[in-house]
Amino acid sequence: MIPENESAFCNSPDHIWRPNRREFLFVGLVGSLGLTLGQAMRLRAQSTGSKAQAQSVINIFLPGGIAAQESFDPKLLAPIEYRGPLGTVKSKIDGIYFSEELKRTAEIADKICVVRAMTHGEADHDRGTHNMFTGWRPSPAVQYPSIGSIVSHELGPRNDLPPYVCVPSQPNTFAGTGYLGSSYGPFSLGADPANGGFKVRDLNLPSGVDEKRFDERRHMRDVVDAHFSALEKCDALAGMDSFYERAYAMMSSDKAREAFDLKKEPDKLRDEYGRNAAGQRMLLARRLVEAGVRFVSLTYGGWDHHDNIRNGFTSQMPSFDQAFAALIRDLAGRGMLESTLVLVTTEFGRTPKINGTGGRDHYPKVFSIVLAGGGIKQGYVHGSTDPTGTEPDNDPLTVPDYAATIYQLLGIDFEKNLMAGTRPVKIVKDGEVAKGILA
Repeated sequence: MIPENESAFCNSPDHIWRPNRREFLFVGLVGSLGLTLGQAMRLRAQSTGSKAQAQSVINIFLPGGIAAQESFDPKLLAPIEYRGPLGTVKSKIDGIYFSEELKRTAEIADKICVVRAMTHGEADHDRGTHNMFTGWRPSPAVQYPSIGSIVSHELGPRNDLPPYVCVPSQPNTFAGTGYLGSSYGPFSLGADPANGGFKVRDLNLPSGVDEKRFDERRHMRDVVDAHFSALEKCDALAGMDSFYERAYAMMSSDKAREAFDLKKEPDKLRDEYGRNAAGQRMLLARRLVEAGVRFVSLTYGGWDHHDNIRNGFTSQMPSFDQAFAALIRDLAGRGMLESTLVLVTTEFGRTPKINGTGGRDHYPKVFSIVLAGGGIKQGYVHGSTDPTGTEPDNDPLTVPDYAATIYQLLGIDFEKNLMAGTRPVKIVKDGEVAKGILA
């Protein structure tokens, strides 16, 4: 049976419908119930829709590939060459230990979900990063959009704020729009909120331009744009128009500008997060989602520890530990944790055995990520690895399933097709919601 609206299911260049598992089962249901095609399509549309449990996302990306053994999956009983140089600390989850450098996170472990068996097959930095930012393996045929850009496309802006913000800036090309138009790209701060005198570029009115003059200039630009847009219609122009409209909205909105102003936060709270890159970036992320930004992506540190992994962790992890624990407590205290999905991700893990220079090398077969809030089970460890951290022991989480779960929590139909030029492409291919991690 070929659906009337073939493009709704088509995902191949030759336009042959190749159903995935869910669609295959759906076709069987249609036949067994004797439904007409129209009735069947309406039933499918109703079944794939979901109520959003998360209203916003904070994605904390730790670039370089953080070692699970020195963070969320220490191997207490393994030989020293696998166990590594760091000790452990007991968390608030019964029987679960974290690295000794995650003491504060261990205290809020009852509010988070640790996934210990995240897995994919890409040992290259760029390819692994592509997986985690887009939910897809890289392809020479399609430039896939980031999860943040999909959220921007599907849900749009709130409160005169951009739907997708990168802190301090867009970290890589995979955090961009891919085949989507430029209007769905991230708004980048262009400055680190931890720096003294932090100010977001392009957000304040130019010197000597008051609001009346600003409105006059905007009107003049609208007239010019309308003329040229009538002469040349294209997606790039439409995207730029949308981009400038959002920029104007932010510049003319006191509430929008205040969302980026960390000076509005009490000094005590800024100290609790930490007056450093990790602390101030996470505090700003909380401030942005509270104001209405849908997806905030931030980076912290560099975790490509081929050498001297002990020093790498002892120098960087305490700041992350302080900031992350403060973020979870802050969101919970404000009643925001249930509506804010927090992700701690990285591109891959590290080899089970310490190498000759005291570090670990690239290892995508198994690694740890953390999720919290937004419909995620609290105080829970999902999946496990074998005693040396070499293989997933149970409940491995794939990249498509990870992405499908995020979209489901946001109320986005992850099996929906978007158009990459003339080609329909699913938001997620072959992904299933990881129900085991849902509250």
